[in-house]
Amino acid sequence: MAEITAGMVRELREKTDAPMMECKKALTEANGDAVRAEEILRIKLGNKANKAASRVAAEGVVAIHIAADGKLGAMVEVNCETDFVAKNGDFLAFAGALAELVATRNPADVTALSALSLKDASVEETRKALVGKIGENMTVRRFTRMAAKGRLASYVHGGAKIGVLVDVAGGDEALAKDLAMHIAASKPVALAKEEVPAALVQKERDIAAAKAAESGKPANIVEKMVEGSVQKFLREVTLLGQPFVKDDKQTVEQLLKSRNATVAGFALFVVGEGIEKKKDDFAAEVMAQVGQMKH
Repeated sequence: MAEITAGMVRELREKTDAPMMECKKALTEANGDAVRAEEILRIKLGNKANKAASRVAAEGVVAIHIAADGKLGAMVEVNCETDFVAKNGDFLAFAGALAELVATRNPADVTALSALSLKDASVEETRKALVGKIGENMTVRRFTRMAAKGRLASYVHGGAKIGVLVDVAGGDEALAKDLAMHIAASKPVALAKEEVPAALVQKERDIAAAKAAESGKPANIVEKMVEGSVQKFLREVTLLGQPFVKDDKQTVEQLLKSRNATVAGFALFVVGEGIEKKKDDFAAEVMAQVGQMKH
């Protein structure tokens, strides 16, 4: 009888997401043969695609496709569980194909995109096949499609963890690329003050009011302090109000005026933004299982 080590159990668990004790039983039944043990678990617990679906996919990539004339483009975020798979060639090709599909077919939402054909299968069928092949959960999280008033420029940063599409009229290609890079670095939430969500502005106003109230100054001075804080916040979170990253002595708005250019809109995706990442504690799980065995 082969010795079943904790390392073998952990490796099988990471591959299948099966409970620890089930992994140990499967390895024992397979006399330590990991491949056979995985087959046993798949028979007992279903295929890896189904099991993987319950795991958090907070890594991944942003993929961008822009038409040759620069007038139409799309950006998509596709998630997986580990950064290792985010570098996988098949995974990257899938994300790139989706970006092109969004640009050319204009689906209404992720559900509609999943139903579209991708070569000889649907997007959803292709996704499931890729999950089964690689063994990690993968999700198509979101996408955006832009029809440019000017010309689209893009920038992808940090192993495709940050993606930007920006619609620039006037200027030149170098300016458009600089603006895309600025957006990736400074992460504005809106183009101009008027476009910042009201709830975000109100939250900042409430914080500023609470701070100003502690100063003990007259109400008219407090009001000016609050308004000053809000306006400073709006400059910091809007593209036009931000200092340009390559020359912080001028704002992006001033840069655009000097180059006779305008920005009609932009989109910014940061991979995994807002997704709560699950942190597995294998040692804690072992202790919990031991505790259950004692009862």
